[in-house]
Amino acid sequence: MALHLLEHAVSEEALARIRDKASSPEEFRRLAHRLALLLVVEASRALPLRPVTVETPLEPAAAKRLGGRAVAVPILRAGLAMLPAFLEVLPEAVVGYVGLARDEETAVAHRYYDNVPDCRGADVFLLDPMLATGGSARMAAEGLRGRGARRTSLLSVVAAPEGVAHLEAAVPELDVYVAALDRELNDRKYILPGLGDFGDRVNG
Repeated sequence: MALHLLEHAVSEEALARIRDKASSPEEFRRLAHRLALLLVVEASRALPLRPVTVETPLEPAAAKRLGGRAVAVPILRAGLAMLPAFLEVLPEAVVGYVGLARDEETAVAHRYYDNVPDCRGADVFLLDPMLATGGSARMAAEGLRGRGARRTSLLSVVAAPEGVAHLEAAVPELDVYVAALDRELNDRKYILPGLGDFGDRVNG
């Protein structure tokens, strides 16, 4: 598994503001969108390209265009907050959905919805803003095994070391892109210092 930590001045500014408990839901959404944009740009760096020739106002020019398929799969519900940014960068992407709910007592996720399109030969991007224990991300990634994806990546705003280690052991083929790698999980499996419950904050 490859862990890619977003290192950018703009992302550091956004992280400082999105962690602040005084941020309003409106500001939280705006900052989440900005961080998601940066993550998508970084994660899409390795998409395949095909050579083309375009006509400029002056002469033909050699250029490159995207040569493969991209599939975005937000993990419901919090992953939906990252989808608009993804489609802003890759508007022709196909979208699927995976619904996973975490038991607040056991922190174990269970699947309640799965609607993922054909992934054969595609680059698949799982969208889940918080990588805590890694259980939800593992379940989603394992559900994509055998569907023929060229590459599968997870995009998260904040991650805990425990979740990263879990994914490294369970789904080593997964590429993980995060804006911040935080200190640890508390006894309730919340990320510290974290930014609180992402779903609650983004939905007000």
